[in-house]
Amino acid sequence: MTNNTTIIAGPCVIESAELLDTVARKLVEINKKHGVDIIFKASFDKANRTSIRSFRGPGMERGLQMLADVKSKFGLRILTDIHESYQAEAAGEVCDVLQIPAFLCRQTDLLVAAAKTGCIVNIKKAQFLSGKDMKYPVEKAREAGAREVWLTERGNMLGYNNLVVDFRNIPDMLEIVPTVIMDCTHSVQRPGGSDGKTGGDRRFVPQMALAAKAFGATGYFFEVHPTPDEGLSDAANMLELDKLETLVLKLIE
Repeated sequence: MTNNTTIIAGPCVIESAELLDTVARKLVEINKKHGVDIIFKASFDKANRTSIRSFRGPGMERGLQMLADVKSKFGLRILTDIHESYQAEAAGEVCDVLQIPAFLCRQTDLLVAAAKTGCIVNIKKAQFLSGKDMKYPVEKAREAGAREVWLTERGNMLGYNNLVVDFRNIPDMLEIVPTVIMDCTHSVQRPGGSDGKTGGDRRFVPQMALAAKAFGATGYFFEVHPTPDEGLSDAANMLELDKLETLVLKLIE
């Protein structure tokens, strides 16, 4: 059985090789059982943490080597995010999809650098933009030579440390690109709402995914962790790894 729904999943940040292997092994298992396209995601550097004291990851050189090891061992496609233009070339040699963080989706040089790698470019919609506004970042990437551009919905800033998701953004963005991903874990964040860290509520992750399905999303993004409360980044929002398969089945049935 095969399914054309795209699933992006993995830990928020690279914490250890053991964590990457644990998650990747589960993703391969789901892929083999259900024929769903799963892309492995992890960040080598979380450059946008709330506090300067927060864990950021192993850095680009070591982090990309660890992602390359996952790709070699498990045969999964790889997605990671880049925050500065100089990171694009090196990340593009390892990854299949380069992700542009929401706060940076208007950064022309970053979009152009990602596009020039030949990788798929996944642009996350900024918390301060509408779905229709995303035609301009897409134009920048396409005109710079991107062969394929995706867009990702992740909610809009409501204020007072909270987000709101307007699911109408999904069909609006589907008028711009054929692939629109719902970021089901970042959309339950409460930015900066937890004493110098981003808070959130993972209870609502399944509902975010199912609502996005109703609005026509073609893929879903989940940050997952075997013990998310012990995670070093986005702990409040990551989905428990052992709950991923059940949710994926609901999305592809």
